[in-house]
Amino acid sequence: MSRIGKKPIDLPENVAVTVEGNAIQVKGPKGELSWSYPALMQVTVGEKSVSVERKGDTKNERALHGLTRSVIANMVTGVSQGYKKVLDIAGIGYKAQVTGDKILLSLGYSHPIEFQLPPGVTAATDPKQVQITLTGIDKQQLGQVAASLVALRFPDSYKGKGVRYAGQRLKLKVGKAGKK
Repeated sequence: MSRIGKKPIDLPENVAVTVEGNAIQVKGPKGELSWSYPALMQVTVGEKSVSVERKGDTKNERALHGLTRSVIANMVTGVSQGYKKVLDIAGIGYKAQVTGDKILLSLGYSHPIEFQLPPGVTAATDPKQVQITLTGIDKQQLGQVAASLVALRFPDSYKGKGVRYAGQRLKLKVGKAGKK
């Protein structure tokens, strides 16, 4: 039995969960999320909790059991508290500006990069414009946006210049030794 899958998901007071067929809808103070879960799973909603059970015991069903529970738990957390990812920009002249639903990035290329934010994700920068804070209710979408921003300029392995997650430690390579 899946250790993660068999744990019930506790619902905060301000979150409502409805299940219709294979679709689950979670509503909360921050917004509303819906997901079509696998047909091999059975989701039951109680007064204060949601539980996920599998119909059989095949390898595929065991694999989907914990996944289904985790996705639903992430939806409940997203609509009640929300998610936040912080990115740091390191490098001379590297900066970011947020204008509406677009981020304008100067990352050492010959041109500035304009990144369009998807609906549901908002961004803010610090006064020095070297830190981007992304917020949203969908954990998967927020992680994908953050990964796309990091992919615009991966951290350099010699100087560490580029876009990275806040708190990410880089192991920098030693440069050329030269003649002695």
